[in-house]
Amino acid sequence: MQKQSRRNLLKGAAAATAGVAAMAKVEPSAEAQSPNVEWIKKIVHKGGPPASAQDQKPAPSAAKPPLFNSIVTFGNLVFLAGVGAHFKGTIEEHTKHVLDELEENLKAAGSSMEKVLKVNVYLSDLANYQRMNSVFLGRFGAEPPVRTTVAVVNGVPGDSLVEIDCIAAL
Repeated sequence: MQKQSRRNLLKGAAAATAGVAAMAKVEPSAEAQSPNVEWIKKIVHKGGPPASAQDQKPAPSAAKPPLFNSIVTFGNLVFLAGVGAHFKGTIEEHTKHVLDELEENLKAAGSSMEKVLKVNVYLSDLANYQRMNSVFLGRFGAEPPVRTTVAVVNGVPGDSLVEIDCIAAL
C-alpha cells in the first residue's frame, strides 16, 4: 500500500508541475523503498554548471529569494528549467547551444539525455521548426522523449530563438 501511495504522489506531482500527459514508470531504488528513508524529497541543485557570462546575475540576498531554480530533483525525477541561447546566431547554433546546456545540467543532476521523459520546446518563430528539428534529431538517443513544441507570441525571453525545458528520470 505504501509503495502504491508513493507512486501516485510522484505521478500527481509531476503531472501538476509540468502538465505531463504520459509518464514513464520509475521505480525507486532498494534503499529508497526502506520505510525509514524519505525518498520523495525536493532537492534543489545549487552547484550546477556555470551559466554563460551573459546569463550571470548577482547572487540573490537572503531577503529576496530567487524566482526559480534551474535544477530540481523530486523522487526519481529531474526537472530542468528552460534554457535559452542569449547571443546572436542562427536557429541551428541556438538549438545546439541549448541542447548542450541541457545535457550538462542533466549530468550535474545525475541523469542523461537518454533518460529524458518530456521536453517542451519554445520557438521565437514557427518558421524555424524544421531547422530546429535538424539539430534536435538524435540528441536524446534511439528512444526520444515526448515533446511539445510551440511558437511564443512576442518571442522567447532574452531574444533567444529557442528555449527548451525537460523532465528526466535519475
